[in-house]
Amino acid sequence: MKIRDFLRENQISVGDNASLLFEKLGLDREILRKLEGKIGESAKMSKSKGNVVDPEEAVRKYGADTVRLYILFSAPPEQDFEWTEEGIRGAYRFLNRLWNFVLERAERLRETDYSREEFRDLEGEVREVRRSVHETIKGYLQDMERDFQFNTAIAKIMKLLNTLTEFKPKTDKDWKVLKEGVETVLLLLAPITPHICEELWQEIGKEGLISEATFPEPDEEALSLEEVEIPVQVNGKVRARVRIPFGADEETAKEIALRNERVRTYIDGREIRKVIYVPNKLINIVVS
Repeated sequence: MKIRDFLRENQISVGDNASLLFEKLGLDREILRKLEGKIGESAKMSKSKGNVVDPEEAVRKYGADTVRLYILFSAPPEQDFEWTEEGIRGAYRFLNRLWNFVLERAERLRETDYSREEFRDLEGEVREVRRSVHETIKGYLQDMERDFQFNTAIAKIMKLLNTLTEFKPKTDKDWKVLKEGVETVLLLLAPITPHICEELWQEIGKEGLISEATFPEPDEEALSLEEVEIPVQVNGKVRARVRIPFGADEETAKEIALRNERVRTYIDGREIRKVIYVPNKLINIVVS
């Protein structure tokens, strides 16, 4: 039988029904999955096309948490999304990375306790890590309360896990900040992936169910900035970037900018006509 006749007999097309075509021809569907991941687009699910994904099969293969995470992360709730094998594998890899990250540190995290009062004098990298934790909490709450934007809320959690993974705690206080960060990741993910979060909650030594735990609120003091990096423009062109105290006045920002070697090379021997300063954003030095 010719392929054209085969397609007509089974009422399928090559473009929209590649999955069914592979199945009926006895071809390895792994090829199709690789094409799906490479091209990034697959057929719209439809019973008439025979390409509907069986959720029970996906749950058996990857677990309910992975399926929930993938569906909620793939698109905003008001939009359709296209199911791809590579997409659900990505969700599965993320949860495995979370699992391994927590278990590798679980023994030390179980031994670590903290209170917010202990974090008032943090400096440097550990302060920035804690600020990322509370920025995530604040952004997550905004996303969930604004039209249930699960996908962007999950993206913020993924970014926070990357930050915690890169952080290498050395002191007891570092570990306290890391534990707060891990607890935050689990609490924020728990409504989406409850099973893995419940298991990891117990692994880090928490008592009771995570579903009964108090939901985190952002610490406004942790969100405050000590310094901020701003671009320095000379006649409207960015020539350098400098760090200034957050909330610095114009004179302070100008003094720091003029100490920068790159800025000086564009200003020396020229008259400063005007300084335009946008607090915490940029400074533009106009010369002639």
